[in-house]
Amino acid sequence: MSNNGNVPPPLTAGLSYNLKKGIRAEAEDVEAEYDTPDTIQAIKEVFDSAGINTVLLEADAEFAEKLKSTRVDIVFNIAEGTYGRGREAQVPAILSFLGIPFTGSDETTLCLALDKAVTKRYLSSFGIKTPAYQLIKSPDFKLDQKLKFPLIVKPDREGSSKGISDFATADDEEQLRGLIGKNFKLYRQPMLAEEYISGREFTVGVLGNGSDVQVFEPMEICWISKKPDKHIYSYDVKKNYKKYIEYKCPPQLDAAVCADMKKIAAEIYTVLECRDFSRIDFRLSDDDTIWFIEINPLPGLAPGYSDYPMLAAFCGMDYRTLILSILNSALKRYGMDEVELNRGGAK
Repeated sequence: MSNNGNVPPPLTAGLSYNLKKGIRAEAEDVEAEYDTPDTIQAIKEVFDSAGINTVLLEADAEFAEKLKSTRVDIVFNIAEGTYGRGREAQVPAILSFLGIPFTGSDETTLCLALDKAVTKRYLSSFGIKTPAYQLIKSPDFKLDQKLKFPLIVKPDREGSSKGISDFATADDEEQLRGLIGKNFKLYRQPMLAEEYISGREFTVGVLGNGSDVQVFEPMEICWISKKPDKHIYSYDVKKNYKKYIEYKCPPQLDAAVCADMKKIAAEIYTVLECRDFSRIDFRLSDDDTIWFIEINPLPGLAPGYSDYPMLAAFCGMDYRTLILSILNSALKRYGMDEVELNRGGAK
């Protein structure tokens, strides 16, 4: 239908992403954060159903040129970036530089949140409880004797459980040095050695901005299959989750503890200046202390697999509504017309 002055033209949304390429590397999880064509197609189908024109923008070396040669009203960003400490900020930085609206947190928040040690240090200054840790910058390190074993070891600047195996904990310094040495060879970056918190594990999703922020009910990761004594939501467990775990949302949790966890999630979201959506991981120790573990302000959106759409579904929000709600949160921030959540087009 042509635009006769009364009907607004359809929204054109770019979709920025990094695809799994099947790269073979010594680290099996080298592409853990990247998306499959199925996820890209699922998001495109949501946009198609809402009357949105979609432009696919793989975040490769030609990304900036594609942007300059294509007219888009907004970019729905799920790109993880390629290399370096600030890789998740690469696409948002380009979009900000070109003045193109986009969904999700900006480059500054994504840079901060990807660095686990920096995030922990920053949030601690706001009174957020997080396990004690040491940032280890070399395999030849001096251990902080104040740390209490067991310790869990993880790359400082990765997401999607990259570098976290089923056996990522150390019970003594000898084991720790073995893990550190192995991980430095695989991931070539500083390692975080963090006190392991025994207890229950939860993840909390946040959606929206300002007074429109919605905090979903916590989703608990519950073990159904025997793994190592120290339960770790590892890369292998996430990849084969039906074999090892089940998700409970809402969980069997004291109402006051649940409310506190949601309140802390909202505070973290605000303090880090997250936008549109994020997912935050917690451990609940035996004495009901809530410990912040990490935040993902660019959570996976693979339908039927990623934690964020899964917990939203448990809370009554289907995949289509979730994707369009993320988009609408961004559109509203930019003062643009939102899209209808039913099968219509723009409001």
